[in-house]
Formats: sequence, C-alpha cells, structure tokens
Amino acid sequence: MEVQAQVAQGVVVGRPEGSLAVFKGIPYAVAPVRFSAPQSPSDWSAPRPALAFGPAPPQSGVADDSDSDGNDWLTANVWSPGLTGSLPVMVWIQGGGYLFGSSGLPEYDGSRLATEGVVVVTFNYRVGFEGFGFIDGSPMNRGLLDQVAALEWVRDNIAAFGGDPAQVTVFGQSAGAGCLASLLVMPRARGLIHRAIVQSMPGAFFTPALAEDIAAVVAGELDCTPRELADVDPELLTLASDSVLGDMARHSDRWGRTAYAGIPYAPIVDGDILPTTPWQGIDGSIDLIVGHTRHEQRLLTLMAGDLGAVTRAQADESLTVFAPDPDRYRDLWTDPEECHEVVRSDWLFRMPSLKLAEAQVAAGGRAFLYELTWPAPGMGGALGACHGLDVPLVFGNLTVGATAMLIGEPTPEAHAVSEQLRTAWTHFAITGDPGWDSFDGTANGAVRVFDVEPNVTTYPEAESREIWSSIADLGVLDLTS
Repeated sequence: MEVQAQVAQGVVVGRPEGSLAVFKGIPYAVAPVRFSAPQSPSDWSAPRPALAFGPAPPQSGVADDSDSDGNDWLTANVWSPGLTGSLPVMVWIQGGGYLFGSSGLPEYDGSRLATEGVVVVTFNYRVGFEGFGFIDGSPMNRGLLDQVAALEWVRDNIAAFGGDPAQVTVFGQSAGAGCLASLLVMPRARGLIHRAIVQSMPGAFFTPALAEDIAAVVAGELDCTPRELADVDPELLTLASDSVLGDMARHSDRWGRTAYAGIPYAPIVDGDILPTTPWQGIDGSIDLIVGHTRHEQRLLTLMAGDLGAVTRAQADESLTVFAPDPDRYRDLWTDPEECHEVVRSDWLFRMPSLKLAEAQVAAGGRAFLYELTWPAPGMGGALGACHGLDVPLVFGNLTVGATAMLIGEPTPEAHAVSEQLRTAWTHFAITGDPGWDSFDGTANGAVRVFDVEPNVTTYPEAESREIWSSIADLGVLDLTS
C-alpha cells in the first residue's frame, strides 16, 4: 500500500503506518554550493518515493554517504493522521550541541505525537562547521537559514498532508531550543511560527569575532587559511573540528566561558540574519512555552567522566568562570558536586530559559513556564531529571533511541509523566492553552512542575533566580568573555 501527496516540486509517495500516513526524506531545500544559503529543490516529474529518512548532515561519527554539495542533507519527514484535514502542525528542531543531530533518529519518531491529532514534521539542518562555522564570504548561521527554509516548506506544502499552515507550533530542545529562540527574533522567520515550545534553551550566542577566531584554529588544524575551509572535504573538516573541541581548554585565555563549556559553535549574532539575542529581541507576539529540567548539568558531568567525583577545585573553577556571585553559590550549595552542577545548569540552560520567559512577559506576550523534576530511574537513578530527559517523554518514545537510557525500563510513573508532557504540548498546539496559568514574570508567577504528582507553584529554583535577578540579558560570548 502507498499514500501520495502533491508538494510544490511534484508527487511524493509515502506509506500508511497504522492510522497515520508517513512520508520520509522529502527534499525541502538544497545548498547549490557548499556553505551557501539553502534554495528550493528542483522539480521532479515522476512520483518520488518518500519511504526512508534522508542522510544525516556531516558530523562526528556519521559517515558521509551523500554527495558533497549538500543536495541530500536537507530533508523533511511528516506523520499525518489524515491527508484531507486541516490539523494543527508541530515542527520539531532537534538538539545536539550545534554539533550533531539527525531527524532520522528513532527517539524523534513522530508517530505517538501524531495520534494526538496533530501533523508532526521533523527535518535535518546543517550542524557543526557546515551549519555554524565562520567562513568569510559565506552567509553565517547556515543552520538557522536551513530551518527558515524548512518552515517555508511547511507553510507552502503542509496542506497537502492535512496540516493547517496558519497553525504551526515549533518545538525544540537544547541546541534546537537555542535555534528556535533565535528564529523568534529573526526577520526571515517572521510569520512562519505561530506558537513556540522552547525546551532547555542554551544561553550561548557568539559574536562574529569569536566565531572567526574559532574558525582560524580549525583551519590551523588543516594547515590552510580560513577561507580555504570552504573547499575542505566534509569528513576532514569534521575531524579538525573534533580535534579543536577535544582541546578547547588550551584556548581558555582567548575564548573564556566558551572554552570552559566546550561549545565550539552557536548562533552568531551578526546583526543581519540574527540581529540580536532572543532576550533583547523577543517582541511577545508569539505565545511561548519555555522551561528546563531540574538537573540539567548531570548528564554533561557524566559525559565528562566526572559524575560522583567532582572536586572542590573543579567546583571553584566553575564558580569563577560562570557564577555572577560565587560566594552566594558556595553558601547555598556547600557540597562541591552539587555546587558545580547548579552553577553550570544555571548558566547554560536554566537561567537562559527563565530569562526568555521574563523577556517575553516584559514585551507584553504570554509565556507558560515549566520545570521537569521527575527523577528518571535510568542508569540507577543517578541522573535525576537531567538534560535530555524531556525528549523521550515528549515524543512518548520511552524504549527506543539513545535517550531511552535515561528512562530505563518504563514504569507506570514514566508513562504518566510522558502523558502529562504530551498532553500539554499538543493541547498548546491545538488550542494555545497547555493547561496551566501563564507566567507573570514575578517571583510569584505560576510555574508548572512535571513530576509523578504534577502541580503548579512558584519557580522552584528560587535561590538561583535571586542570584541572577539583576541580569536581564545574558549577552553574547566574545573573545575572552
């Protein structure tokens, strides 16, 4: 059996999966020249199979089996409950530290969400140096431009899949949330997003000077000039980028917090494609859900090999680099590992998310603030409510993909918390109301806590909020910042 849909470039052929029509690997754009802005793909005359995910963009650990000009990287996938309706649309932007990610990963399968009565769209975008590296003469923020192209494709074609182009909710996590926050202040994205769900937004945004300096170091790894990076094979460029990432501490005097946090790429505030930070530029016109997990840093500490072994010296270094008031952190969190975890969680994810909600309210918009506090039992319960836990819960994919390790064997509690999140997200996409009161920007504002016993309360991380209360805009990372 097969199902068909007519898009601007021709007919695509998908397959029925249960009650859904599923299409995979549809080209939404091409980059005619590598490191160029995306453009519309060419038309096709015969019906085009849309049965398999497109290849991932170049990144560490993924072999590049596509052509080197990027024609095959920019593809979209659709899960639809019905091709003849006009249903709300949910478009996902995956995370991956701006370094890696692919819409074809099993944790991003849209089947479970689509059965809630929405059309689900996922897509690839360029990551790493291909998407966010600085090359003189090429557009910056190519990954963001890919996302704009994907949303334009949704606007122009989603009706063929039973979706309503006037009711598009974009949701993203981690780097995907940072991208989404960027899109909210980008002129090129205006009118393409009607509601937004920002999950664990990272606060890292670069100046062009910092991005250019990182590119120069990558070029040094390849014994070429920065401009010559445009001609380097994608696999070699990824290896050079990995080498720099693995030794970022060597550049701490030049790159400051960027080096300490191990973030070689991020959206670049260039004054054009991305004119300003989300905190400065958000205008409140798009209703917003925004929030984070309680123990964001814990997964990153595990990945660094330090979980359960953080020293006082490491905690003090984290305080010196990231805390606006190191002594206050020391007074409140006396255990070195907890102090290290809290300050890094605050700097990278928790306070950027809170500040975005506050900026939205200050601009006259509606923000619904949340925190995920459920401590997942995966990995012996050591990770708590860590970074990334929201992904399997939101999609309802508790047993597949890398994020399933955070869940472990799904318990009734895991299913219950997953249902809470899925219900809130889909109700917001359908009605604009996630099921709790909007945040008023104050210390007493309503915050939804997702746990086995959900409740609505004031912001749970009150001490952190107070420490950061005098900082409205978290700023842009620059050389030596």
